[in-house]
Amino acid sequence: MKKQGRNIQNFFYSQYFSDGLRITFGVLLPSLVFARFGHLETGLTLSLGALCVSGSDNPGPVYHKRNGMLVCNLLMFVVAIVTGFARMNVFTLGTEIVTFAFIFSMFTVYGNRAASVGTACLLIMILMMDKALLPTQVLGYSATILAGGVWYMLLSIAFFSIRPYRAAQQALGENLMDVAKFLRIKADFYRPGADIDENYHKLISQQIHVSQNQDAVRELLFKSRMMVKESTHTGRLLILAFVDEVDMFEAMMATHYDYQALHQRFEKTGILEQMGKAIEHVADELDNIAFAIQSNTRYLHLTDLNPELERLKTKIDAIADANKEVSTLVLKKILINIRNLNQQVINIYNYHDSKSVELTDAKNDVEYSRFVNHQEYDPQIYLDNLSLSSSIFKHSIRVAFVCLVGFIAAKTITQGHHSYWILLTIIVILKPGFSLTKQRNYQRLIGTIGGGVLGLLTLYLVKDSTALFIILTVCMVGAYSFQRVNYVVSVFLMTPYVLILFRFLGIGNVVEERILDTAVGSAAAFISSYFIFPTWEFDQIRKNLSDVLVANINYLLKVAETLSGKNINTTEYKLARKDIYVKSANLSAAFERMTSEPKKRQQHLKELHKFVVLNHILTSYIGTVASTLLNKPVDHVHPENVKLIKRAINILNETVKKVHNDIPEIPKLGAMPVTVIPSPEATMDSHLLKEQLGFITKVSGDIAKITDAILV
Repeated sequence: MKKQGRNIQNFFYSQYFSDGLRITFGVLLPSLVFARFGHLETGLTLSLGALCVSGSDNPGPVYHKRNGMLVCNLLMFVVAIVTGFARMNVFTLGTEIVTFAFIFSMFTVYGNRAASVGTACLLIMILMMDKALLPTQVLGYSATILAGGVWYMLLSIAFFSIRPYRAAQQALGENLMDVAKFLRIKADFYRPGADIDENYHKLISQQIHVSQNQDAVRELLFKSRMMVKESTHTGRLLILAFVDEVDMFEAMMATHYDYQALHQRFEKTGILEQMGKAIEHVADELDNIAFAIQSNTRYLHLTDLNPELERLKTKIDAIADANKEVSTLVLKKILINIRNLNQQVINIYNYHDSKSVELTDAKNDVEYSRFVNHQEYDPQIYLDNLSLSSSIFKHSIRVAFVCLVGFIAAKTITQGHHSYWILLTIIVILKPGFSLTKQRNYQRLIGTIGGGVLGLLTLYLVKDSTALFIILTVCMVGAYSFQRVNYVVSVFLMTPYVLILFRFLGIGNVVEERILDTAVGSAAAFISSYFIFPTWEFDQIRKNLSDVLVANINYLLKVAETLSGKNINTTEYKLARKDIYVKSANLSAAFERMTSEPKKRQQHLKELHKFVVLNHILTSYIGTVASTLLNKPVDHVHPENVKLIKRAINILNETVKKVHNDIPEIPKLGAMPVTVIPSPEATMDSHLLKEQLGFITKVSGDIAKITDAILV
């Protein structure tokens, strides 16, 4: 119950709820104000412009949001004018729908923000299809839509100017909660009777989530001049907390053990279960700090986990004393890792709780701008993708064709008063990949049917206008709050909000029409994704495999250069680390999407799953070695270690060539220094390093074998 209560609190402090409130206020206020002065029609048009532009108000730095919404407003104004005149003839309207559906779907080549601008333009086109306007009214109506869009843009910019750090705090807090969940999954490996394979599946799924959200936080923090260049106290502390969070996540990713062997050797002693609980307690503490950052409140009750860790140390010593033949080195390593995680959590707490300027002077050696991707908007990118070899081009053709089919169906079969819902459903549901379209299709249908039932019950039971308006407002906030979190809930709440709105506008019961049009649009989108230029994940998987292998090679090259005596700065290591985690998350996401495709399209599913797991293990071991070398650089060269890592690089290099012929040339490792200490003392650290490098070579060989099986 306590955890459920915290989850509810988290939601109300989240960026999603803030977005819901902002969008609802921006959309609702023009209608309310103008209705008060007897100009409801003008108010609704302003609200329409605000609603469409709000779709392009994606998370990110304020100047990116401003530029995106500015372009969106200008394009929407043009689309509104064209649609206002094109709708006067069914053939010109059909031509416009096909043309604009293709043009704006191609915006996806420029990334998510541009794609949302394209969707907003299609949305205004669809919502104006049935708007009866005289030729003399088109420009005025389009200008009113533009005014509504500009109003929302100014509102959004003002919101982020007044509270410039709020979005970053919310995003960082949510990301920390994701990492805490990842840590709890790691703790499950230590539970008695743990299903290791199933746990790996959960771990990899959560890794995708963490990686995607980390990119969102990087956008907010590292692309904001106020946070990085001006070195404001609050902004710098947020950056330092995020850097430590990423380092902590790397430490979690880098810790890998043979959990099967651990359970066989130590499960009966009870030490593994106690370790799992200790890890969970670290995750709980991280959750508490995440909530404090997200809610912008002080967290004063930092629990001291040191006594629990001391008890674990005592238990490990007792196990060693009881059985001299069993090595407890692995247990000691786990304990050290838990201590390190606990210390990193304390560091993040100190950043959040501290008012000291001294902390802002730390870690200035990292070049933050290199950690974010910079999207190019060169028109040549658009032109280069006008080819059947481009998946976005094929998707855009599919969208244009299905929109034409939906338009014809709206004019001939359904002939409802709001038949634009068919096209609206197609635009929202149809995605480049089959699995994403299938998922969105299911969510849209379930949400619409459930929301329709809720809307009918609400209209039947509630007659008071004030009560209905309150319900409408609550549904609006909920619908816009959940649109990026849970699409089923978003549609479930949006349907009654639309039905209540139509009641206020004097339009009769339209629930059957909405469900019918949604079903027609869903069917058209789903069938087209299967038959018209279908995009199957296995057809794209070679690119994901080669990306992951190249990222592993580049990461290993940094390790190899350090082992051979070259100094590599922290930024280079962290860039290589970020690249491998992003590419691994992309591969895991592609694999998950493949599992929802038709069975006959799921080629080599078992082998791909094994590749994903082996890649996770390989990345973990490389991360362990890299972290060790960063903390304690080598003082002399061990030729055997260099040979081992070169062997691993060569194995992966040969594997990449089999997967993808058109990859860029992978950098070669330079000649090894000749000055080598002849017989270095065989310390425990050097022995452990050699063992880890040997295992990296072995896993690289296993990856090569499983890749051959996938390519058969």
